[in-house]
Amino acid sequence: METGVLVVVTLLGLDPLGQLDDELVARLDEIATRVSVSRSELLRRGALAVIEADEWAQADERLVEGYTKYPPDLLLLRASERLAAETAPEW
Repeated sequence: METGVLVVVTLLGLDPLGQLDDELVARLDEIATRVSVSRSELLRRGALAVIEADEWAQADERLVEGYTKYPPDLLLLRASERLAAETAPEW
């Protein structure tokens, strides 16, 4: 079963554990026990982490597309670097 399908099945409250091998279930249970949550809660958190990571990846792609489509003005960048170098505190 694909991970995305597993997440959807889990979020729908269905029992996907028949699709997980025993080693994976054991590892999930170890983690759940260590962080004091149920296996279901651990899977929910995992699903949310996947969604958040995908949102960040999409934002990164949009940022790259933006800079590719509209590259920064090199003169403005050089002026900004010079200003930063002149005004940055000495550590």
